[in-house]
Amino acid sequence: MSVPAPAFDVDAVVLDIEGTTSATGFVVDVLYPYSRARFAELLTERAVEPEVARAVAQVRELTGEPEADPAAIEKTLNAWLDDDRKATPLKTLQGIVWAEGFGRGDLVSHFYDDVVPALRAWHLAGLRLYVYSSGSVSAQRAWFTNSPAGDLMPLVSGLYDTENAGPKQEPASYRRIAESVGTDGSRLLFLSDRPGELDAARAAGWHAVGVRRPGEPYYEQGVGDHAQAGTFDEITVSRSTT
Repeated sequence: MSVPAPAFDVDAVVLDIEGTTSATGFVVDVLYPYSRARFAELLTERAVEPEVARAVAQVRELTGEPEADPAAIEKTLNAWLDDDRKATPLKTLQGIVWAEGFGRGDLVSHFYDDVVPALRAWHLAGLRLYVYSSGSVSAQRAWFTNSPAGDLMPLVSGLYDTENAGPKQEPASYRRIAESVGTDGSRLLFLSDRPGELDAARAAGWHAVGVRRPGEPYYEQGVGDHAQAGTFDEITVSRSTT
């Protein structure tokens, strides 16, 4: 049985994106088709670029097909998209496409109405804000840079994904982030809609709050025995100066 979120005295808040700060439906209905339509061009015309080449090598390793050609790679990426698989090379290639789409003005990210005012207030109160998402760091940066409220990156102290931190449902990933930011887990608060991620953060010694928004994939499932909030307005955080 989940409980309302208490007040937290922490040094930093770490944010999930999909289902937490932003609508999963926007990602699935807008961003996924955008990347799907551009994978073929990316794989054929830009294969020698280091980031693309590294991702392609990772796809071949994960599928056990060392000789897979661009068409086979594209087929795998699309299958992973259909399954909503959080595969690192998929997220890397999506991030490249999305960052360019945001840069061209084709895309503008989505944030729930309660999120940006809360982030600004927390930042003003001296709390550091970080992002930990399955989306690549480049995609996260583009997302926060190109919001309807303008560039939000000045509010953010760091970005973490499954490549530089590790899988989101493993406690070791959260310990890695805590070490990277130089803050004990007991001074970190993680916000996510996924129970498995909340469990992993708590196992690493963090505070955790489940964000439950109607219409999101994990809303009906709930957040287990974690504290919960329907909006960021229901989360009280502060940073003691003593």
